[in-house]
Amino acid sequence: MRLLLNIIWLLFGGIWLALGYVFFGILACLLIVTIPAGVASFRMANYALWPFGRTVVRRHGSSSAFHNVVWFCIAGLWLALGHITTAAAQAVTIIGIPLAIANVRMIPVTCFPFGKEIVDSDNIPYGYERVF
Repeated sequence: MRLLLNIIWLLFGGIWLALGYVFFGILACLLIVTIPAGVASFRMANYALWPFGRTVVRRHGSSSAFHNVVWFCIAGLWLALGHITTAAAQAVTIIGIPLAIANVRMIPVTCFPFGKEIVDSDNIPYGYERVF
């Protein structure tokens, strides 16, 4: 089922969302201060391509408020709007409803990616808590 959902996701929005993350990752890598935001963007692009079967967990003690604020100003808000727009378009059909839910669940990570890690849903490390 995950494979089928991932293929449908890729065809109906995932590729465009991932390209948005790549674009903002390249933009963030132009300045030395924002390179960590670029790395986070590339990590999220990978997640945006194939989200089903993976989950986001919170790492304790590794969040950076400064980097989250920089990220939100550079790309987080715009990518969150992209997720909302894509979710609204996907929610029109019955098949698209799980995709729309996945889009909405990605918004908190899109806005504030630092201090979070993407892992397989079946292998959540001990001591980590699921974000959504």
